[in-house]
Amino acid sequence: MPASVPASSAGGPPAAQLALPHGALQLPAFLPDATLGVVRAVDSVDLCHCGVQALVMNTFHLMQHPGSSTVQALGGLHQMCAWPRPIVTDSGGFQAYSLIRQNARYGSLTDNGILFRPEGSRRKLQLTPEKCVQLQLSYGADVVMCLDDCTHVDDPLESQEESVRRTILWARRCKAEFQRLLDQKQPAQRPLLFAVIQGGGSRELRRRCAEALLEMGFDGYGYGGWPLDSQGNLLEELLAYTRSLIPADYPMHALGVGHPRSIAACVRMGYSLFDSALPTRDARHGRLYVWEGDGDDSDGHGAAGGDRFRFLYINDARHIKDGRPLSATCDCLTCTHYARGYLHHLFKQGDTTYVRLATIHNLRFMARLMAHLRESHQSPAAP
Repeated sequence: MPASVPASSAGGPPAAQLALPHGALQLPAFLPDATLGVVRAVDSVDLCHCGVQALVMNTFHLMQHPGSSTVQALGGLHQMCAWPRPIVTDSGGFQAYSLIRQNARYGSLTDNGILFRPEGSRRKLQLTPEKCVQLQLSYGADVVMCLDDCTHVDDPLESQEESVRRTILWARRCKAEFQRLLDQKQPAQRPLLFAVIQGGGSRELRRRCAEALLEMGFDGYGYGGWPLDSQGNLLEELLAYTRSLIPADYPMHALGVGHPRSIAACVRMGYSLFDSALPTRDARHGRLYVWEGDGDDSDGHGAAGGDRFRFLYINDARHIKDGRPLSATCDCLTCTHYARGYLHHLFKQGDTTYVRLATIHNLRFMARLMAHLRESHQSPAAP
């Protein structure tokens, strides 16, 4: 087992934290998507005050905007964004899937990597497994993701087989390049390298992919592919099966999972890392997160669990003159200073102040949820 994984022994209990170059990451953890180096409407100080431990940024997008040379000229992602805590960089495999598989004129996937043409541009960009690792390390990432060939769970079996073959091929090349660069630089504390398990809805392909990646040896693994079915339901059985293929002491990232109930379900399966733009996108659209009974009944305590979560729609007319905070138990900037009625007013006016305050609240909710799940998960009484 790689020495960088802070677990007791192979096949042992899940790790309680990841030791990373920019600090320890307490598990399980939710990482907001800062795709282009920013979580929309908030800055690094806001994020730290919300209790955000780490961010996910995207190689596919950053290499285009602001561009890799600009990121490096500004001192890497941490210095550029004034973010002192860990950063996970996604490889861009999912973005290639969404862009190219839905419209072939934007590029192509081959065994050598991803060739794509940014929308509105005449130039073509190449993202090979080697370049993907080179860029992530040059950005100063704490966790580097291998390039993978993403599919949808409903794609034909032939597409899934090709995806698994290519994902394994790319993972091998990513690891070789990762090791070559580390041997050259020999950092005081090295970043971690995660590989992504593909296979669509086929258990056999998932098993084949997981076994091949385990044989190569990585610091952690990710669930690859869209985690929802065509009706938007979490693919619980497939997620649980994929998690069962990897020893419990290796951290697993449920890529793209961000709904509070889905996170709670995946923590019970053994997943420890999550990322999504859902909480911040919901905030911008007036969908705020609270627990049932939190500030809406006589006890005001609520229940800090993903299964007791509900939406508060700030656009509802019933909030116009409501002087209560969004949550009586929340300690975020928004809840300690502003009433629902004021937030309703800001939302109706389309003021950018609303977006910042709402985003702060939803991110603080997610941080509190993860703290609760960590406590429950690590308690001897936990199921």
